Amino acid sequence: MTLGQVFLSEMLGTAALIVLGCGVVANVALGKTKGNGGGFLMVNWGWGIGVFAGVYAAAISGAHINPAVTVGIITSGADEFVPGVEVSIGSTLVYFAGQMLGAMIGAVAAWLAYKKQFDDEPDPANILGVFSTGPAIRSYGWNVVTEVVGTFMLMFTIVAFAGTPSGLGPLAVALLVVGIGASLGGPTGYAINPARDLGPRIVHALLPIRNKGNSDWSYAWVPVLGPLVGGALGGWIGSYIPLPEIL
Repeated sequence: MTLGQVFLSEMLGTAALIVLGCGVVANVALGKTKGNGGGFLMVNWGWGIGVFAGVYAAAISGAHINPAVTVGIITSGADEFVPGVEVSIGSTLVYFAGQMLGAMIGAVAAWLAYKKQFDDEPDPANILGVFSTGPAIRSYGWNVVTEVVGTFMLMFTIVAFAGTPSGLGPLAVALLVVGIGASLGGPTGYAINPARDLGPRIVHALLPIRNKGNSDWSYAWVPVLGPLVGGALGGWIGSYIPLPEIL
């Protein structure tokens, strides 16, 4: 396993996650789609299936597809991300870079798939909502708490799954993401993944989308900091609890 393979794996896996995740939000939020008004649970399932696809696509690198997961693996005390790839500053940055680029590629692909609907959408909030999360009630401190709790549940349970997903692991993680969205996603839209929010938000700022408005950069730090803290806590605390390897 080379760092180049890690980069490519994480890029492809995160792109698969984001094109399906942003795609389901576009289907629900934008006008003149077949899924318009499908509801938040439809969004939860779309993101869950996106995780399912992304985990399989990035299996050889451990399928982090999320900087918070990478950080959680570090705080869990692991010596290697996957066999042959030691935990180090360099390898961590490679994971982050692949995840961010993949998130941006996936967001562009979702925009291309819904290009005509984006062109016809008059509401800037609906457009931005396809690319990034936003709070139902803006309260930065409590919004961070929500993201910490949601990402903690993600990382803590991944540690319980005993490492790199295999067998039923991708399905288990996908269902977990659906559950986190249904249970904890209401206050912030549950980013639980810094790359998932920041990469598409950058794409939103760069793309020539009619009526898109601003990219809400004043909120952008929340879905970065909250998941990183939650992932770090989940990996650290999970490492101290004896849980059976279920994969």
